[in-house]
Order: sequence, then structure tokens, then C-alpha cells
Amino acid sequence: MSERNTLLRSLHDVGLAAWFGGSLMGAVGLNGAAKEQGTTWQEGARIASAGWALWTPVGALAIGTHLVGSCGLLKANAGRVFTQQGVAASALAKAVLTGAALAATAYGRALGKKIELASFEQQDAEDNEQHLPDTGQAERRLSSIQWVVPALTGGLIILNALQGEQQRPTQQLHAMWRRARSLAPYVVTSRHWPH
Repeated sequence: MSERNTLLRSLHDVGLAAWFGGSLMGAVGLNGAAKEQGTTWQEGARIASAGWALWTPVGALAIGTHLVGSCGLLKANAGRVFTQQGVAASALAKAVLTGAALAATAYGRALGKKIELASFEQQDAEDNEQHLPDTGQAERRLSSIQWVVPALTGGLIILNALQGEQQRPTQQLHAMWRRARSLAPYVVTSRHWPH
């Protein structure tokens, strides 16, 4: 009942830790430092963009590592998903949160690129005394989405803790017994159906 999946768990956990930690550090440290150190809006946007550009390949590797570990663990625990009460619900919740975190991460990166491009366009427009592009909406959305990613990945960490508790032998036996009892009326009823 206790087959080891150390490599898959490591991929899952290390990838998730990097995804959560990188997004939180970026929101707090990188973006905060860029605002503080940039003497102009353009300079601050470029500092933040440069930092996020350096992090993007590492973040993508972290997300990919987490997804490989997650899929492997789901496959390894497929029997528990179908037989142990509560495991399917936590697996579904985890899949939904993962999808939302992926979407938020991609959207945040797209907004960041838009602001990065606008910072260079604004510099050119100022030099040529042209109309400045409006980035207010993108900045407002980015300032919100930068907190959504660590919140969602933090939720994944909490669900991971729940799933760890569900794997305790006493939890497995108790939940499987409850599941069997809940299915028993259907099994008994099906025996009395006319053939």
C-alpha cells in the first residue's frame, strides 16, 4: 500500500516551491525594487522587465517540473483516486487550481511584456515629442495578477499537504471503508434487478 514515488514527489514539490517562491519574490522584491530604484517610469519598467526576463526560463522549468511530477503522481495514485473517499475531490481541486495558476502566470507575463514594450515606446515618443501610449490599464491588471499567482500556488501547497494526510495508512483504510459502505446499497440493489 505504500509504494514509493520519491522522484515524482521531488519533481512535484521542488517545481511547485520554485513557482510559488519565484512569483512571490517577484511581486514583493523585484517589482518593489524596480519602483524604488527607477528614477522614471520607463526605467522602473525596464528594471522589472529585465528581472522577469531572466526568471522566465527558470520559472518555465519549475512549472514543467511540477507538471511532470503531478501527472506522474496522479497516475501512480489512480487506484486511490477511484477507491478512497475524498481523494478524487482533492485531485480535481488541485487540477483546477493548477490550470488557474498556469493561466494567471501566462497572463501576467503577457501584461509584463506589454508594459516592457510600452516603456521603450514611451522613451521614443518623448524623444520625438509624440503621443505617449497609455499603459494604465495593463499596469492595474498586472498589479493585481502578480498577487494571484502566489495565492493560487500557495493553495496548491495547501492541497498538497491535504493529499499527504490522505495517504496515511489509517486515513486510506478509513476512507476506503466509508467509500465501500456508500457503494454497498448500489451493489445490493443491482443483484435484485430482473435479468
